[in-house]
Amino acid sequence: MSVAIAAAPMVARAQSVPRGVPLIRDAEIEQLLRDYSQPILRAAGLGQQNIRVTIINDRAFNAFVMDGRRIFINAGALMDAKTPNEVIGVLAHESGHIAGGHLSRLRQQLAQAQTQSIIAMLLGVGAAVAAGRGGGNPAAAILGPQETIRRSLLSYQRAQEEQADRAGVKFLTATGQSPKGMYDTFKRLSDEMLFSARTADPYLQSHPMPADRVAALETQAKSSPYWNKKDSPELQLRHDLMRAKLFGFLDRAGTVARRYPMSDNSLPARYARAISTYRHAGLRSAIEQIDGLIHTQPNNPYFYELKGQALMEGGHPTEAIAPLQHAVRLAPHPALIQILLAQALNATNNPKSAKEAVKLLRTALAQEPESADGYTQLAMAYGREGDLAQADLASALAAFMRGDGATARQIAARAKARFPIGSPGWVKADDIVSSKPAGGSRR
Repeated sequence: MSVAIAAAPMVARAQSVPRGVPLIRDAEIEQLLRDYSQPILRAAGLGQQNIRVTIINDRAFNAFVMDGRRIFINAGALMDAKTPNEVIGVLAHESGHIAGGHLSRLRQQLAQAQTQSIIAMLLGVGAAVAAGRGGGNPAAAILGPQETIRRSLLSYQRAQEEQADRAGVKFLTATGQSPKGMYDTFKRLSDEMLFSARTADPYLQSHPMPADRVAALETQAKSSPYWNKKDSPELQLRHDLMRAKLFGFLDRAGTVARRYPMSDNSLPARYARAISTYRHAGLRSAIEQIDGLIHTQPNNPYFYELKGQALMEGGHPTEAIAPLQHAVRLAPHPALIQILLAQALNATNNPKSAKEAVKLLRTALAQEPESADGYTQLAMAYGREGDLAQADLASALAAFMRGDGATARQIAARAKARFPIGSPGWVKADDIVSSKPAGGSRR
């Protein structure tokens, strides 16, 4: 799926995310992951660094860090995890990498390895010449040092993984949470890897061998006084709703029906079926199901959000406004829902709605400054107000956030000509015009 789900129909690619990575943006899921990660990040001394959990639209079980600002987790990991504690354990492990400074140290190791590799190659060439004269093996003279360097680097990576495991257990214990989910997750992955790992060379693996890693983690995890502590029923329900939403949006209707049959009257099952109905069947039936969800949990902002999205995408933007407004009032972090509401307001083609859309979008973009979709909607709203300078600037920013630097600079030049020289809008437009292509389009 190349479009985001629920909170806003978009894929927002942040500047720290490589191009082409399919992301899922959703207010409900991101809020849950924020609630999962914040206690861990505070225990790790990272609470003030504004680290975000970013969801990748991939069904494989995986999570990783690329810098000190984001933890990436695949949708597949969220869908496979049966309990909140399993996801929290994965986040604790990844937080261990950030807190341990593993990324910067790994870069140093890579740079050092590259230097060593070059030296080894040069020495190998000299040795090859000598070996050639003496009838030896020139290939072995070149490859031997490089293989030693590679094994040393992989050993360093294995040590980092072991350190992240220990740190993860420490953070979970400090926050009064069980490390059992973390252990169960890695144990399950270990069992899946067991057959293929039997014949693997342990010195050529970037992660510790499964049996060794799980054994060490088990000893650490079971020493925690919170080993048997369970997730609260309220948190488990939110987790189950999150999984139901992902299955509802990402799976085919038949798959959803088999996973959540009509005999299952739980709230998550009803949620998944309502989403699947709106995506694959009739709008009227979907709205009836969503209204049933709202009746069960009248203060759940994401049920109102779903209703608004279904109505808007079903061609009823005016009717979508009220439930989306209600969702914005209820949601703790409503930026993505505000962008969706602004889209509904723009879709009504009512000039009176443009002012409200501009206000919503400026508020939302203060929290989501890399949202290409938000800037696109802002350009439309300014255009309806007749403010062509701001409309062009917003269009340029939308192109810039999409990675289309050439278009961004072209539109920004037009915007710059519309603004008074030295005004804030002129300065922003000039920044885009002056930007240099980097990796294709961004600075």
